[in-house]
Amino acid sequence: MAYQIDLKTFTDERGNLTVIEKIVPFEVKRIFYIYGVNDATRGGHRHHRTLQAAICLKGSCTIYNHNGAEEATYQLTMPNHCLVLETQDWHQMYNFSPDAILMVLASEYFDPQDYIYEPYIAHDSLRRSTESQ
Repeated sequence: MAYQIDLKTFTDERGNLTVIEKIVPFEVKRIFYIYGVNDATRGGHRHHRTLQAAICLKGSCTIYNHNGAEEATYQLTMPNHCLVLETQDWHQMYNFSPDAILMVLASEYFDPQDYIYEPYIAHDSLRRSTESQ
């Protein structure tokens, strides 16, 4: 199941410096970021091999997650919070603030054969809340 980790952040009178080092449970092979999102929903898949770590660098967004047994919804609002998505985590990203920048670290290079688009059957309460987004 997806889980959140706090990224080490150093703060002083000059500002903040957040470090991503030896904390994500995989070697990073790909980095991408999503921004300029209107009211669209992104994602809608899980993976055969790829692990991911999502960090909202600016603004905020919501990530719905379902691993086949459990469902959860995560609010990403701080650039020092990271959501780790495991291979079985079918996820959707939505409710992007106008200024949102969502950066994703991935354990594998892009491979269209790695994507599984078929969602798990969701519990009615969470499905309704994500479908209304």
